[in-house]
Amino acid sequence: MSIHYLVSITLSVYLLRAIHKQGIYGMFLFMNTDKNITAGKLVIDVAYFIFHVHSETHNFCDETPCPATGEFVLASKQTLPSFTPPGSYTLTMKLLGDSNEELTCISFGFSIGFVTPNAII
Repeated sequence: MSIHYLVSITLSVYLLRAIHKQGIYGMFLFMNTDKNITAGKLVIDVAYFIFHVHSETHNFCDETPCPATGEFVLASKQTLPSFTPPGSYTLTMKLLGDSNEELTCISFGFSIGFVTPNAII
């Protein structure tokens, strides 16, 4: 079953800098829509293996200039908590419109290790 969202994600770029304890990660989502988005929210949920461990909500217009229409970029940067267990994580982000309708959704997995990788880009 395919879901047609009002906002399509044309490219996603994840910047994983020092993804270990106290690391920083960021994402740039290149999006496209025919809708004129003047308000909304980003709902981010994080699961550790199968357990839900974190949730946060951001004002959409704090993450990208509003109104957003046509092609636009959503940028988000997060700092991991001081205690972040190593292992497999899944991040799910939903963009909700001003009436709480789901405009788009993306989910991706990442791993956190014990040591910092040699090359950090």
